[in-house]
Amino acid sequence: MDHLNTGIWRKAGHSTSNGGACVEVASAPGAIAVRDSKDPQGPILVMPRTHFRRLTDTLKGD
Repeated sequence: MDHLNTGIWRKAGHSTSNGGACVEVASAPGAIAVRDSKDPQGPILVMPRTHFRRLTDTLKGD
């Protein structure tokens, strides 16, 4: 997924600039990519959009 290196990564609006425990997400064709904001050159988790939706719904308690 080379295009993720040049993609637009977004951090949650509730994140602070002090380097807290945040993740960033980016859109890929048919998938969502997630990485640690403190280690942007580190590993990237890529999952289908449906799995990402299920993950976020679970985290929100929906």
